[in-house]
Amino acid sequence: MTSIALVLRAIVRRAMRGIACVATAGLGIGPAAAETTAFDLAGPVLRISVTHGGETLPLSQVPNLSAGDRLRIAAELPAGQGARYRLVLAFLRGATNPPPKNWLVSAETWKPKKATIDAVVPQGAGQAVVLMVPETGGALDAVGSAIRSRPGAFVRASQELNQAMLDRARLETFVDRVTRRDPAALSAVSPQLARSLAVKLDTDCLLRQPDARVACLTQGSNAAVLADGQTSSIAQTLAGAPADIALQLSSTPQAGFGYYSPYVGVIRDVARIFGAFQSAQLQFIPALGVQHGPTTALLLNTVPSFRKPQSVLVAALPSVAPPALPPLSAGDESALCATQPGLVLPVSGAPLVFATDYARQMAVRLTGSGGRVMEIPATADPARGGYVLGAADATAFGPGTQATLHGLWGFQPFDGPTFRLVAPAGRSWRAAGDATLVVGRETPLRLTGAAAACVTTVAMERGTGPVQGVAWRADGADALALKVPLAGAGPGDVTIVVSSQGATEPQRIRIRAFAEASRIASFDLRAGDRGGVLTGTRLDQVAALDIDGVEFRPGPLERSGATDRLPMTTDMAAVGALQPGQSREARVTLNDGRVVPLKMTVAPARPAATLVGKTVERIGPAPALPLALSGDELVPADARLTFSLRAEGATRLTAGTVVEVTAGESLPVVALPLRLQDPRVGIAAFVPSVTLGDSAHGPLRFRLVQNGVAGDWQPLATLVRLPTLTALRCPPAGGRCMLAGDGLFLVRSVSDGTDAPATAIPDGFTGGTIEVPRPASGRLAVSLRDAPEAPVSLAVAP
Repeated sequence: MTSIALVLRAIVRRAMRGIACVATAGLGIGPAAAETTAFDLAGPVLRISVTHGGETLPLSQVPNLSAGDRLRIAAELPAGQGARYRLVLAFLRGATNPPPKNWLVSAETWKPKKATIDAVVPQGAGQAVVLMVPETGGALDAVGSAIRSRPGAFVRASQELNQAMLDRARLETFVDRVTRRDPAALSAVSPQLARSLAVKLDTDCLLRQPDARVACLTQGSNAAVLADGQTSSIAQTLAGAPADIALQLSSTPQAGFGYYSPYVGVIRDVARIFGAFQSAQLQFIPALGVQHGPTTALLLNTVPSFRKPQSVLVAALPSVAPPALPPLSAGDESALCATQPGLVLPVSGAPLVFATDYARQMAVRLTGSGGRVMEIPATADPARGGYVLGAADATAFGPGTQATLHGLWGFQPFDGPTFRLVAPAGRSWRAAGDATLVVGRETPLRLTGAAAACVTTVAMERGTGPVQGVAWRADGADALALKVPLAGAGPGDVTIVVSSQGATEPQRIRIRAFAEASRIASFDLRAGDRGGVLTGTRLDQVAALDIDGVEFRPGPLERSGATDRLPMTTDMAAVGALQPGQSREARVTLNDGRVVPLKMTVAPARPAATLVGKTVERIGPAPALPLALSGDELVPADARLTFSLRAEGATRLTAGTVVEVTAGESLPVVALPLRLQDPRVGIAAFVPSVTLGDSAHGPLRFRLVQNGVAGDWQPLATLVRLPTLTALRCPPAGGRCMLAGDGLFLVRSVSDGTDAPATAIPDGFTGGTIEVPRPASGRLAVSLRDAPEAPVSLAVAP
């Protein structure tokens, strides 16, 4: 037995001894006597079986009883047993509802034909206890009276003893597994054992020398801790000063038992409960059941008395309740290798599957892609953290298989978690995309296509040189992320060698290694844009850039000193799915076919705004013959245009925000200040002929500019230049009229508003008058050169 195992056993005994001292002090037993009555005194052995639905199991495999179950109980006493005991089975139905008399069944252990209890769990029962009552006059009646007078005490005792049994089972499993290990392997095994059984251990103690371990584990209060994996609130200390343990232990709700009492505290609690029943004739002492196969051994912490008051042993049976199935969950959601010898399906969340025999007939149901099903037995191993698969050809299902853990919890079938198994058979590794290796540095490389969970080693071969190891990690179920060491290497072929479990030969992947060429520094792309700018050196070698399937093509190369700037644009609508702040890996394709990965982050969208409204105000004296412009799309160049806009998306207007305006394609861009209504709405005003010049005309546009970043151009209006018309003279006898004014070259044609041909104004017309048709209905239709299709009219007085 290793030193750590001895230490752990000593911890448990010390804790039990300390609690027993506290418990028995209230019964008048002095500290010296309590120190010698540790909770390891062997008592009688019971043989208990449960029959449910025609199937019979030993009690060690039954986590809960159900109404209608048949119990068979017998005591295994030595042939020379001197004291006679009655074996009593009592069913309880809660703390406030005394059981009827016929819920107590007894057997006379000294009579072979009457030594066995054979009873059925009645409807309405909630708990069951087994008592061993000395055969004295009136003892059985006194026990029955005690149970019916205060049933809550026995309900509480049943709950306490049941939980104590489960806690002891976990701790004993931990200690038992530790004793089987070589001290050199203890540090590697104990953490997984602790996780499986929900036992927390001070790992620093394990690193010390054997003599120092004892002091480390016994002096502190955190050396060994029981934590129940089914609840998050249970974590009770098992090491430290005995008096401190007694004060620190607490009770917490526990699923399936109604009340949680730590194993190390059960002696104190049960002794207090039974203290009210002590009499001159009988005293009740707790008996802790330790289940092994078909038998339940009773452990005592108090020496039984065969003189008055004689001792009545009280042991608990599982609660009568619906089965609480173990909340098993997959300890690792990644794929597992089906060809790994002794494959373990990692599970967590239910330490009792490792510490008890409640989970039985456990197996793994393998389901292939074609619907084929195979059953493989599985065995729980807390040291490995899960269920170990038995021997079977799990690879017969192809590269991917679903494995579902299932079995029985007592009598109740249950399904555990499902795992994904993979195998290398029929699958091969290949370089992801257009993989490129660049010499002179450690180069990342991604392989895809086979079973990553089955890979054991990755190496590299170059020419006749020695084989060199390659750092790698699984990147999903079917991908490997490699770091190929090419520092100091020259261009040429590189062979990647991947070895896998279950594969007879390693796979070789040949990849070309190139000298470093283009250096890609960054790609600046804003959300919502269809183009960005690639920066670096030797960007003349760039053929394309791809982000999540969105392909960008290069534009004209710009050079600024030693830095290249290459505009990249796309016409794919999917570019709109790129959101600000997203990190992406772009793939830059060079002219020689190499692909260079580039990490980039999508920049915030450009400032955006939409037009809310606009008003046009003529300034200066009104012309003698004003032209009527239809709608608000035409804006005279000499009028004051006031417009309002609303910020869109994440854009917020600030004091530094300006709005730029321009007209046509070759005119200057002018920045206008914004008057803010609030962070969302701003107003600007200007006279186009003053701001943009007398020649400004055509489509008028605006855009927001914030922090040096300009938004997209938005349409504002159509800017038109108007002639100044002074008079229209028409002869009384009929015929054509004369139109007088300044800037008549701005007019393209004039018509009478009918289908009659219009009068065209020659290009570059410099005259002050021109002959026009007589108005048909008091109105002339005027076509402006700046907006030929826009309806403009001139009203003429009758």
